[in-house]
Amino acid sequence: MRTTYMAKPNEVQRKWYIIDAAGKTLGRMASEAASLLRGKHKPEFTPHVDTGDFVIIINADKVVLTGKKLLQKKYYRHSGYMGGLKTTTAQEMLNNKPERMVELAVHGMLPKNRLGNRLKTKLKVYAGAEHPHTAQQPEVWELRG
Repeated sequence: MRTTYMAKPNEVQRKWYIIDAAGKTLGRMASEAASLLRGKHKPEFTPHVDTGDFVIIINADKVVLTGKKLLQKKYYRHSGYMGGLKTTTAQEMLNNKPERMVELAVHGMLPKNRLGNRLKTKLKVYAGAEHPHTAQQPEVWELRG
């Protein structure tokens, strides 16, 4: 009789991957990063266990949005007070906080539970090409398509 394999959290081998976002479409790059964070590229993937790897995204300021999204896409945040809704366009977000824009895209593709919160800590996003994770010897991950 065969039993289903389930990965144990202490047996997972973690790697570091680096994704260069320069010239890449935001959504396609974010879905690939979310898949790496969850560990879906590994044969031992288990949905309820954190089997994923660390992901570093560089050149977040050079990410591309298709169509008229730079002008029409809006990001919302609320202060918690009456009338405290703040709106930012994608163009403003790309100019001021490109790291936040990429983080929001990837976070939206992760599970909305405690596992998702743990996965969010393994994502590192940088606006430029420099990052402080050279000691981890990250492998370059080429996007599909």
